[in-house]
Amino acid sequence: MASTAFPPGSIKFDNILNFRDVGLAINTLSSSSLLNPSLLYRSARPDTASPTDAHTLTKTLHIKSVIDLRSKTEHIEQARKTPNTPTKLPSLVYHEISFNGTAFSLALVRRLSWSSMSWLAYLYARGYRTDAISILGKEVMAPRGLIGLGEDSLAYCTAEVRACFEVLGDEENYPVLVHCTQGKDRTGLVVLLVCMLCGVGQHAIEKDYIVSEAELQVEMESRLREIRSIGLAEEFAGCPPDWARKMMEHIDERYGGVDEYLLRCGVTKDTQNKVKSILVKK
Repeated sequence: MASTAFPPGSIKFDNILNFRDVGLAINTLSSSSLLNPSLLYRSARPDTASPTDAHTLTKTLHIKSVIDLRSKTEHIEQARKTPNTPTKLPSLVYHEISFNGTAFSLALVRRLSWSSMSWLAYLYARGYRTDAISILGKEVMAPRGLIGLGEDSLAYCTAEVRACFEVLGDEENYPVLVHCTQGKDRTGLVVLLVCMLCGVGQHAIEKDYIVSEAELQVEMESRLREIRSIGLAEEFAGCPPDWARKMMEHIDERYGGVDEYLLRCGVTKDTQNKVKSILVKK
C-alpha cells in the first residue's frame, strides 16, 4: 500500500508510490501559481497498479503518456517479481527512455580496471546482470555517490534528456507521467530540468525532491536489500537534502544555465519554449 502521508500534490493510490502532481506540488511549496497543475505527474513504478489505480490514472487524471526512465535490467527484474501482472495500460502511450543508457553505462565501465571490466563483460554475457552491475556499484557508483552520479547523468545522458523533452514539447502528449523505479533520482533530474526551465525557485525544487524520501519509506527495507546486493551504501535509498541544490549549481556553473545545457543536449529553443508555454501559467 502507498504511504498514508500526503504532501503537496500527492494523490492516493493503492499500489503506486511517490505519486504527485508536479504543478500542484511546486505551486504549494513556493506559495505561488507558477505552473499549470494536472499536466505533469511524477511517481515510482506504476507496474502493479490496482484496477482502482488504473481508473484514477486514465479516467480521473486523464493521463495520456508515460515516460518510463528504467533500464532493460529493471524491466526484466520487475517482470521476474510480478510474472502474471500486466505492466502497461492499453489506453496509454509509453515512451521507454532508458535514462542511464549506453553512453552513461560506458562512461562508468571505462572507470573500471581491465580485470574488473573483463569480469563484468563475462557476467553480462552469461546473463548475470545483477552480478555485473554489482561490480560497477562497488568500484564506481558507490565512490561517486548520488550527487556524483547525478553530475555524470547530466554529462552522458544528453540523448535521453533530448528524448524526454521531445515528448514534453508536444502538447498532444499531455497529461504526462514521468517515472523510474523509485521516482526520485532519474525522475527527479528530469523534473528538476523542467522546473528550472520554467523558472521555479531552488527552495521549491529542493523540497519537492526531499518529499520522495518519506513517500518511499514503506519499501525502505526491500530497497536497502536491493542496493546492498549491487554494492551500494544506504545513502542511495534516500534523498540527500543538498542533492537538488548541487545539481542546480552544477548546471549553472558547468553549462551556463539550464537553457544552455538543454541546447547542448539537442533540445532546441523552440522545444524549450513549447514546454514553457504548456506548463507555465500565462
